[in-house]
Amino acid sequence: MSMLIQAAPLAVIAQLRQLYDRDPSMFQTVGPQSRMLAALGWTMTVIGVVVFLIVMALLLWPIWRNRNAPPVDGAPRPVSERAWILYGGTAVPALILGVVFVLTLAAYRRSAPAGPLPLTVKVIGHQWWWEVQYPDQQILTADEIHLPVGRPVKVIIESNDVIHSFWVPNIAGKTDAIPGKTNATWLEADTAGVWRGACAEYCGMQHAHMALSVVAQPPAEFARWAAQERSVAVAPTDSATLEGERAFLSSQCVFCHTVRGTQAGGRVGPDLTHIGSRLTIASGTLPNTRGNLGGWILNPDRVKPGTKMPAVPLASSQLEGIITYLESLK
Repeated sequence: MSMLIQAAPLAVIAQLRQLYDRDPSMFQTVGPQSRMLAALGWTMTVIGVVVFLIVMALLLWPIWRNRNAPPVDGAPRPVSERAWILYGGTAVPALILGVVFVLTLAAYRRSAPAGPLPLTVKVIGHQWWWEVQYPDQQILTADEIHLPVGRPVKVIIESNDVIHSFWVPNIAGKTDAIPGKTNATWLEADTAGVWRGACAEYCGMQHAHMALSVVAQPPAEFARWAAQERSVAVAPTDSATLEGERAFLSSQCVFCHTVRGTQAGGRVGPDLTHIGSRLTIASGTLPNTRGNLGGWILNPDRVKPGTKMPAVPLASSQLEGIITYLESLK
């Protein structure tokens, strides 16, 4: 079936880029924490360039000045050379490192949130996807974090298996997700938009395909999204979607996935209660389109080799019905 043919890699990349307002970059900032980190990064870059130019000049100048001088073996180093080694090789680097250390501490202190964090999000790393919980809101989703614009949000970071690292370059720095340990960071976006996050710690074969979307929304829009996410799946009202629900509930999918309001209660994979409203599937690997969804269900290993999601043997009519049902879960 043509709908199951996966898009070419370049086409998929183009589709994914259309989802995000900016490319992931710590130098394209949309929040107070990322602006502070970017300023520190530029400062360290300038210091590094200046040091490099000075060292190159000091290296090349004596070579050029003494280019015609005869070689001298075994002669003691002049006092001036010993002074250069002492000051240029020890004192000055120590001073530079001290300045960078102070700047880093200052940036760290200034990057703390200015006030209380009334909203908490818990993010759990899995191989290879992100579980997202809003404990106070009774919301459970996957691979997508929604934030109200202009409000800092506390993010609790954990891991279910190996070490991961949570990173949304445009908004905040990296925070490791370590098994058996709870870390915390915070996110704040000062403009509405969608930004791409990633795992920044190698965590296995599909590390590069462990992304997530961060959606910053005006507060009223965020409140509507939260209310919708708290609800259970809407029961199908048309025959095609009803047949799709029956096919889904009778398939192997229910052993790994939850659809709240139905008999599907698996906790191995992402919660699918509102999958139809998500921007991507397979942890940011593909845009959430009908064709990509069908290809992912039919042969996930083709999309993410080594993925822990098994291929589900389905007849064509069953697959069509399940796709229709999943698209209705918004």
